[in-house]
Amino acid sequence: MDVVSLSNESLIWLSLAIVLASSITSITGMAGGVLMFSAMSVFMPVKPLIAIHGVVQVFNNAARSWFLRANIRWKMCSLFGVGAVLGALVTTLFIVRYVGEFFPLLLLVCLILYTLFKPKHMPQVKIQEKNFFWVGIATGAMGIVVGAIDPLLAVFFIRDDLTKEEVVANKSLMQMFAHLTKIPAFLFLGFSFLDNAYLILVLSIAAVVGAKLGVMVLRYINTKFFFALMKLALFIAAGRIIYQLIQMGVPL
Repeated sequence: MDVVSLSNESLIWLSLAIVLASSITSITGMAGGVLMFSAMSVFMPVKPLIAIHGVVQVFNNAARSWFLRANIRWKMCSLFGVGAVLGALVTTLFIVRYVGEFFPLLLLVCLILYTLFKPKHMPQVKIQEKNFFWVGIATGAMGIVVGAIDPLLAVFFIRDDLTKEEVVANKSLMQMFAHLTKIPAFLFLGFSFLDNAYLILVLSIAAVVGAKLGVMVLRYINTKFFFALMKLALFIAAGRIIYQLIQMGVPL
């Protein structure tokens, strides 16, 4: 049974790191999840880390969506949620054993590079709200296969018809749906959320505080600067994925 026990000092430092990571997500639209995962990996083993990180991210994204709820496009998000559940379910039951990480990550990095470096005459990746159902399927599947949902979602939110608040609110709600689909898998694998309830509660509170602080800062950030930060974070994510691909090598 994976029960994580941290000293008071470690818990304080980890909570502060999560406040910072959550704030960064509210300000830039992404990157905080990776930072949060990295900080948590210093204090706990990988197996419980994945489960605890997933639950904390549910509360983190739910809080951010609530703080910006006036900007949520419910049709877009509800269709995404249905798609995410279907994508995760089908992938878990039928696909994950046959598909490796390499080609999904390669497709993702190509999509990111197109979004960042496309010529001006080429169209943005701007899909209609109803088509976020398919984004949900892709995200649900990607979350099970490689876990990289943040860069995939970001590609569909770098567009000129959404405000920075709409980007953060809707992307956060979609990420909440995607992380929720993982919890049944953790339960099935025998992870005890109840035995780690205190740690999850403290870290979730830290994430909510960070989300609130970040949203307060977001209101004062220029829209062009926001999208520049988001593109920078996406560029860094692309570099990280390319490094992963190089380490994997081309599967034969």
